[in-house]
Amino acid sequence: MSAVSVSRETEQKFSTYLALLNKWQPKVNLVGPDTLVDARSRHFADSAQLEPLVPATAKTLHDWGSGAGFPGLILAMMRPELKITLVESDQRKCAFLRTVSRETKTPVTIRDERIEDITPVFIDIISARALAPLKDLLRMALPWAEANPALILLLPKGENANTEIAEAQKKYSFDLAKYPSKTASGAVILGITGLCISKAA
Repeated sequence: MSAVSVSRETEQKFSTYLALLNKWQPKVNLVGPDTLVDARSRHFADSAQLEPLVPATAKTLHDWGSGAGFPGLILAMMRPELKITLVESDQRKCAFLRTVSRETKTPVTIRDERIEDITPVFIDIISARALAPLKDLLRMALPWAEANPALILLLPKGENANTEIAEAQKKYSFDLAKYPSKTASGAVILGITGLCISKAA
C-alpha cells in the first residue's frame, strides 16, 4: 500500500481480497486485465485514499457501480463502523462481492439492482468510481440529495475532470472540492455537496 497506511488486520483483509481478485478475474471480467499486475496501487491504494475524505460523523455510504468492490469494499474494510451498501447490477460481480465479504468477514449490504430502481433514502455519502460522466452521476444522485441536502459525493475522476465539471455545471449547481489523486498523475477526487438543479438551467 503506497498511499495509505492501514492496520495489520486490514492489511490481511486486503491480501485475501487480492487473492480472490486474481482467482476470479479469468472467469469474470472484474478489472482491466492490464491493471491486475499493479492492483495494489491501481485499485487498493486508489480506493483507500477516499477514506480520509469520509467524515467521522458519517454513518451510511452507498457505492454505486461497485464492480469488483472499488472503492466500496475497501472503505468497508477500513471503516467497519460505516453501514455500506454496494450497488451493482451485474449478478456475477455481486457473487464476487459476496465472496470477498464472506471470506474477509467484512459486513456490507449488496444490492444487485440498477441505481435508478432504488428508492432514494437518507444516506450520508455516495461514492462511484469509473461509472459514468459527472453529469449523469449528478442526475442519478439528485433525488438522494433531495432526501439529504447534506449528502456528500466522493467521485474519483481522471484527466478529463475539468471538462466533466464544466458540462455538469450547465444543469446542476453544487459546491466542489478537488483533491489530487495520490496514485494517478492528473487524476482527482471530486467532493461534491449542495447538489441541486441550477437556476440558470
